[in-house]
Parts: sequence; C-alpha cells; structure tokens
Amino acid sequence: MSFDARRFKAMERAGFNRIAERYADSAHLRAALAGALLDNADLAPGQCVLDLASGPCLLAAEAARRVQPGGHVIATDIAEAMLAEGAQRADNTDTLLLAAADAEHLCVADQRLDRVLAGLALFMFPHPELALAEIRRVLVPGGRLTLSVWGMREKVPLIACAQDCIARLLPAPKIARPSVFRFGEAAILEALLQQAGFQNIRIQPCDFFCDFNDTEAYWQAFLDLAGGAAEALSRLPDSTRQTLQAAVAEDLEPYRAMPTPSGYRLPARALIASAIRPH
Repeated sequence: MSFDARRFKAMERAGFNRIAERYADSAHLRAALAGALLDNADLAPGQCVLDLASGPCLLAAEAARRVQPGGHVIATDIAEAMLAEGAQRADNTDTLLLAAADAEHLCVADQRLDRVLAGLALFMFPHPELALAEIRRVLVPGGRLTLSVWGMREKVPLIACAQDCIARLLPAPKIARPSVFRFGEAAILEALLQQAGFQNIRIQPCDFFCDFNDTEAYWQAFLDLAGGAAEALSRLPDSTRQTLQAAVAEDLEPYRAMPTPSGYRLPARALIASAIRPH
C-alpha cells in the first residue's frame, strides 16, 4: 500500500479533533512522561518556546509557566479542536499563543526560538526529516530541541496490546499509517537527529505504568490517545468494535493487577531526546 501523506494528515486531524476533550482528560496517564520531557528541556525565564503537535496545550501551558517572567510559548497543532480545548483549559493565555500549523511547514521566521518541544509527536509526522529541518531552522544557534517518542513495541504494551488486536482482526487500513514505534530504538532516533544537523544528542528511557479499573477503561484510554486510528475505528460497525474490545480483554490478562481483581497495570517506555542546534 502506497503512503498518502495528505490523506494521512487529514485522518489524523479528524481523529484528534474528535477526541480533543477526552485526550485532555486522560493526560494524567502520561503525567510522568510530560514532566520528564520538561525537566530535560532546560527551560528558563525569558525564553521563547515552540511546542509542536501541542494537542490541548497541556505541555505548552506548563512550559509557559516555567519561562516566566518574560518568556512565552507558541503551541501549534493541525487539529484546531485540540487547540480550542487547550484555550479553554489554560489559565495563562497571555503568555501562551496558539496557532493551527503543520510541523513540516512552520510559519516562524529563522532563528527566533530558544527551545522546541515535541511530545509523542515525531513518529506521527509523515516526513520527520522535514519537521526536523524546520525545527533546526527556527531555533537560534545553541537552541535546544527536546522530544519524546514511544519505545520499542515490546516495551509499550500500553499501546501494543490494542494495536496488535486491531492488526490481527481487521484488514489493513485504507490509509496507511507510519508505526508509532518507528523511532523506538535509540540508535535510529540518534541517527535521524544527527542527519538533521543536531549535536550534543542525549537520549534516555522513561518508564512508567498506567492503571485501569477494567478492560473498558483501557480500551477507552487507547481510543482517547489514538487520533487517526480512533477516527477509523469510529467508522466500523458496532459489532466489529465489540469484537475488538472483547479480544483486547483477553489479551489484557497478563497485565491483571493484584490485589484488585478487575484492575490492570500496563507498562510503557518512551525515549526522551535532547539535541542542540549548532552555532
């Protein structure tokens, strides 16, 4: 199946617009990862920051607090409903600017930003090399990119459990999707950043767990994170979605958390990378 970047972006936009409120509500599941990314970004008062694929601006809003006084954050996303959700939730909109924008074609002048953030985003860009070229362009010399990506599939049952059921039970999607695990090996991610012209690259794992009261909660949490995949699944017949959910329930058995008989604990690993635009 050939990859159609235009159709893929349209599906992602529709999916994330659909799940904007629930995506924001589920942010507590990824709080440890968000905190680790921000801690590695070396934010300081007065900095100008860009948050790519910002979603409902949760990362951007916290970054805006960390760069005060005198700093500001630009939050961008292709899904305008995500940004609207962020605008409703943010309490510091005077230092947080929102813009619907494509990470591969940024409307920012050259060498204007001190920091760029990209939380769980790089693997979603159809052409990550273009996004990294744009990031390098807008960063000042010595500016820092900090990003997170999912680790290798076997280290992320949080996502793989549902994805494996979908792949096993459904035909290949009509709109091909890049794997969310494609940068899960540190060596691959480091090589991509080096090829984009970044230096002083540091990559570290971030391991965390997500707890769910039952299988329904897990499945809903997956949908609340899945963007374009959630949009595609929403178009399936009810019976097919029920079959998928039942299959996921069986696959969750190894992750049953005791002593709560109905609860589940799923591990996840992300990689956090930090890199510098050279002088």
